[in-house]
Amino acid sequence: MQNQSVTQFLDEQNHPLRKEIELLRHAILSANEGVSENIKWNGPNYYFQNEDRITMRIHPPKQIQLVFHRGAKVKEQPKDKLIKEDFGLLVWKENDRAVATFKSLHEIESRVSELIQVITDWLQAAK
Repeated sequence: MQNQSVTQFLDEQNHPLRKEIELLRHAILSANEGVSENIKWNGPNYYFQNEDRITMRIHPPKQIQLVFHRGAKVKEQPKDKLIKEDFGLLVWKENDRAVATFKSLHEIESRVSELIQVITDWLQAAK
């Protein structure tokens, strides 16, 4: 369920990609009923089992990025990438950190089912 404080934060941003942000919010929250949202690192943040897992980067306002991670604390790197992802959505920064970038509503709409699969896999693997 969407958090009202996140909605209020986004209302105050007057972001040009608000429709894109809302579609991404819906996709993340619908991937697993255990996901909750708050504001962290100046953007919507999503946590699962009380651990930060996905943060939405909304600035600069020309694109939206989803940063997939295992929280703020540095953890030992896994030997391999945390999930197998064949959709080409993720750009890997470390084996436990990846970024998906979206520049248009159409791009999100056309890949939402793939994105939900990536989110589902990430939430299960990121421990």
